[in-house]
Amino acid sequence: MIPTADLLHYFPPAFAEYRDSAVAVLFITALGNLAYWLLYFFKKPRAEAPENGDGGTSIPRAYPVIGMMPALSVHAHRIHDYSTAVLRESGGTFQCVGPLGANMDMLGTCEPANIHHIFSRNFSNYPKGPDFRKMFDVLGDGIFNVDSELWELHRKTTLSFFTHADFNTMLEKNVWEKMERGMFPVLNHFSDRGAEFDLQDVFQRFTFDTIARMVLNEDPGSLAVDFPYHPCEKGFNHMIDALLYRHMLPETIWRAQNFLQIGKEKKLNQARRDFDEFIYSSIRRQQEHGKTGKSPLFVAFEKAYEEKPELTKTSLEEFLRDTFLSLMFAGRDTTSTALTWLFWLLAENPHVLAEVRREIEEKLNLDEKEDKLRYFKAAESKKLVYLHGALCESLRLFPPVALEHKVAAKKDILPSGHPVKPGTRVIVSFYAAGRMETIWGKDCLEFKPERWISGRGSVKHEPSYKFPAFNAGPRTCLGKDMAFVQMKMVAATMLHHYDFQVVDRASVCPSDSIILQAKHGLRVRFSRRRRPFNETGDLVRTDNL
Repeated sequence: MIPTADLLHYFPPAFAEYRDSAVAVLFITALGNLAYWLLYFFKKPRAEAPENGDGGTSIPRAYPVIGMMPALSVHAHRIHDYSTAVLRESGGTFQCVGPLGANMDMLGTCEPANIHHIFSRNFSNYPKGPDFRKMFDVLGDGIFNVDSELWELHRKTTLSFFTHADFNTMLEKNVWEKMERGMFPVLNHFSDRGAEFDLQDVFQRFTFDTIARMVLNEDPGSLAVDFPYHPCEKGFNHMIDALLYRHMLPETIWRAQNFLQIGKEKKLNQARRDFDEFIYSSIRRQQEHGKTGKSPLFVAFEKAYEEKPELTKTSLEEFLRDTFLSLMFAGRDTTSTALTWLFWLLAENPHVLAEVRREIEEKLNLDEKEDKLRYFKAAESKKLVYLHGALCESLRLFPPVALEHKVAAKKDILPSGHPVKPGTRVIVSFYAAGRMETIWGKDCLEFKPERWISGRGSVKHEPSYKFPAFNAGPRTCLGKDMAFVQMKMVAATMLHHYDFQVVDRASVCPSDSIILQAKHGLRVRFSRRRRPFNETGDLVRTDNL
């Protein structure tokens, strides 16, 4: 073992002035890691018994100095289910006590009235705040990280792009081309061989390619039969793993791990480098080709930056990098995660799958024996009401963004009666909100698309503070409509042409990350129901794109 004093010789000369603090950092890191693993192994048998804490309750005990850190450490591998149990027992809102001096005290909530208050009625008092920006520093000045005028600039520019007259046509073209050239060759490859594969990985590659095409005007080609490795595409997985743990560890600990390049922080830094290499090279290529070679989003945000450069301290290239990375993060992870859980829930509920297929064949004028799928436009996806309900149920039970982080600017009192001090970190659990009997009834854990269909057969809309899968209030996801269109087009096409079965049901569970992916992926086998190609190998269309 190398003595702590000797470790200091490994620090670069540039860090000489920080050596005294480095000793403290090393000590805290070692102590924190030791405490974590001792607690984990000492309490592991109890953690894997039912969700109970002391005395048969999930409510964690607050200890002197270390607060509730033992419970957080023990349940870190299933933090979303554990926090849901805690919120359920505490009535929907709970004060979490962190270690002394670690700035980890948090107020957790999933109550609709509190969500409405925080995200809408008193929106200005709950910005993302500096703590959020520090934790999500990899996203820079992107829309998820900023507040006030810069956030308004991002929102206005992005919204103008999504509402442009040509946007739906661009989206349709993008999705169908990737289905033809990427998705179908991959699915047919595995279907013909009867081989299992990770469907979540396929969806992640699909959405990465499509969002890169939309944002950067280029297709990385990660969705192919040989599953080529793309550092940037895989970097998103490392990023979301590290970001949740930053919520659960004292800042001193994760900063020390980042400095020492160990654990999840090491992978996060590698992901940052991969993001930079991919996005900056794309920015340079688009700049070299002039206006004709730039994506519509590039042109829009370049103009926005030039009109108000004072809103950010970054250069144009850095601003574009942060903007594009944030949009790619949203487009790649949320949609792929939602599709993954949809297919899992359909596999677990065959009667729902049968009804979804019946609707696809009926509403899109498809014959059950027809081996050619007619191309359908984004507007036609609105006919698929039952599929829409199934997607909403999937998003309710497994919201891609599991939680939201806010910081109170001024003191406040929530509708639940809980006082909030200035600087209080408020964690809103979207995952727990979808699983509360007090919100959704006694059948809250059942997968029932019918709850989203009105008596007239149309889509039944719920307020965002009850169903916050797309966030709520002014920060409601701008890509919500785009996401539904893309998910319906992909799901309808795949479900019409393929049967599938989940290989290992027991291993399917949510990951302990910011994005609620399936922890071990979704291993499946596909088989063809009908052939989705004409003689030339292309998807049959009735319209020309």
